[in-house]
Amino acid sequence: MTSDGLKNVVLTESEMSYLDGDTGDLVYRGYDITELAERARFEELFHLFWEGDFPSQEQFDQTCSVLAENRPISDEIKQLAKKLAENQMHPMAALRTLVSALPAFDPDAGSSPLNMEANYRKAERIAAKLITLIAAFDRYRKGHEAVDPDPELSHAGNFLYMLSGEKPSPGAEEIFNSCLVLHADHGFNASTFAARVTASTLSDIHSAITSAIGTLKGLIHGGANSEVMRMLLEIDQQQIDPIDYVKQKLAAGEVIMGFGHAVYNTIDPRSPYLRKMCQKLGEEQGETKWYRYSTKIEDYMEEAKGIRCNVDFYSASVYYLLGISIDLYTTIFAASRVVGWIGHIMEQYAERTLIRPRARYVGPMNLKYCPLSQRQ
Repeated sequence: MTSDGLKNVVLTESEMSYLDGDTGDLVYRGYDITELAERARFEELFHLFWEGDFPSQEQFDQTCSVLAENRPISDEIKQLAKKLAENQMHPMAALRTLVSALPAFDPDAGSSPLNMEANYRKAERIAAKLITLIAAFDRYRKGHEAVDPDPELSHAGNFLYMLSGEKPSPGAEEIFNSCLVLHADHGFNASTFAARVTASTLSDIHSAITSAIGTLKGLIHGGANSEVMRMLLEIDQQQIDPIDYVKQKLAAGEVIMGFGHAVYNTIDPRSPYLRKMCQKLGEEQGETKWYRYSTKIEDYMEEAKGIRCNVDFYSASVYYLLGISIDLYTTIFAASRVVGWIGHIMEQYAERTLIRPRARYVGPMNLKYCPLSQRQ
């Protein structure tokens, strides 16, 4: 029996997250995303995914301290980020390259993948540094110097601060924190699966995260929200009614990005929160057109086509209103999902099973070798 893209094939068991495509449920280690999106700090998810439950105040403070200690990057990594920026590398390709270079400066780089204490130390460094790598690369390509992280700011606040050089408003920090929470894990998606396949070979954690980032770079996995924002900008530039725009695209056989999902047959449970964030930010900034365009498209796609929007649709305009460059959107996905990736990697190390599926051969048989000199 075969399955397109392993759809609905259960490969193993996991305690990381649960999603139900029919009911639209998403659960992180037993906690519904409905509550977490409004109440949880992203820093709490490190303990949730890696240790199994939410931290105590003391454990939370320790996590914040560890992240603050590990966010700075070395001068050598900064120089590499600057060189990649000068070469106009795609942000996801740059992030993939920078993560793969981190072991050169990690004291635990040579440790065994079965040394779990060393694995967690490496995990803390990777997860903490990801936002610093992204922000440094972005500033270098815009002709600015990198901004060092502020140990007094949250993870969400630090990312916005290192991008702009200005401390974000409490409202912007809160909204971006919720974005990070919403993207932290999502079952056996393609990038998580890639990370687990790499870990299953007992390769190192840096290699597993690099595999995940390379997989996330793909347009139909992590790149959709960038395309959504480009669509909204095109609608605005053309001053065309959003519904007319969508009709034209569909008539031409084009896909409207940000709609449909490989798992959800109903609404993506993350999208209502991003819709509220888009509306709130737009009203605060006096820039409500992105929300108007988006809701018109959402309503039309649901009523006319029976297709619901996914997490990518409203995250596009939320990030745009936060002042984040469009081609950085997928890197934000990585900065959040790294927490879930690492939880899955640790599960895979504990399982110690090589992921090695088979393919059914459908090519020719019984061919005979013909010497090179006799071939036409």
